[in-house]
Amino acid sequence: MSEAVLVTGGAGYIGSHACKVLARAGYRPVVFDNFSRGHREAVRWGPLIEGSLAERGKLAAALARHRISVVMHFAAYAYVGESVTDPALYYANNLGGSLSLLEAMREARVDKIVFSSTCATYGTPAQVPIRETLPQLPVNPYGETKLAIERALHWYGEAYGLRWVSLRYFNAAGADPEGEIGERHEPETHLVPLVLAAALGERPQVEIYGTDYPTPDGTAIRDYIHVQDLAEAHLRALEHLGAGGQSAALNLGTGRGHSVREVIRAAEAVSGKSIPCRETARRPGDPPVLVADPGLAAELLGWRARISDLETIVRTALAWHMSCSAQSRRAEQNS
Repeated sequence: MSEAVLVTGGAGYIGSHACKVLARAGYRPVVFDNFSRGHREAVRWGPLIEGSLAERGKLAAALARHRISVVMHFAAYAYVGESVTDPALYYANNLGGSLSLLEAMREARVDKIVFSSTCATYGTPAQVPIRETLPQLPVNPYGETKLAIERALHWYGEAYGLRWVSLRYFNAAGADPEGEIGERHEPETHLVPLVLAAALGERPQVEIYGTDYPTPDGTAIRDYIHVQDLAEAHLRALEHLGAGGQSAALNLGTGRGHSVREVIRAAEAVSGKSIPCRETARRPGDPPVLVADPGLAAELLGWRARISDLETIVRTALAWHMSCSAQSRRAEQNS
């Protein structure tokens, strides 16, 4: 029987892509999700257990029944603005749920976990590109909860022998190159899908938050990484732990940034459409530039982003977006 991996949040954007990569590599992804923000149709590469991380008994039963050897932990709320207006929700779900998971793992003697962390743990960095050794000073509850989980992993490792890899994502984007899964959030806050929706006339315009940053074109710069590359990094991290590798926190990015205007131009080139924009004020707490130094992930995991050029990100995202739009139109016609 193939090795079973519990994938919390496996119905979500990055979690579902990781499940596909796991299945292709010969693992059996077991999805644990309550569908509060994931999508049932994205679960297609292994069994599903519907449940919340707060249900520790259900977690324990899943770990035992499927003989889980390692966990990939994606389940979390991830809207920065929402975390500021409702921090209690984020501490209860992200941190409370993760502690429940860690206790269930400890009781089941599952001692390996790959954790979905974020560059939001750095806050506004003192220098760019960002290395893992920079201070972690989050500026919102979302980043604070992710950092608290990272610290818990460290101390569980010291006390109980847990081995872990925390993967600090930069800006996830794009969709499965084979078109089976993609990015769909409700509400949508990520730049690439918002830009494509404007290109296809599904929204009136795209907002550019801040045009006076100290960057070449005045708009904020981010390190965009294709979701397929992120999924591959999780597989490498799992195999690193399986081979007895050390616990580590690693940046996942390309080492190259793109401005908001560059993303819009790339979307116009790929779609052949003119994209209406509205310039508005900066959002509080948005740093001018966030770009990773991904060298440590290359050193420890042998991982580098392969398909994270902006054209591929936009092209795969557009194909997925158009497929979803066509399915929605067919559903409306048949209703």
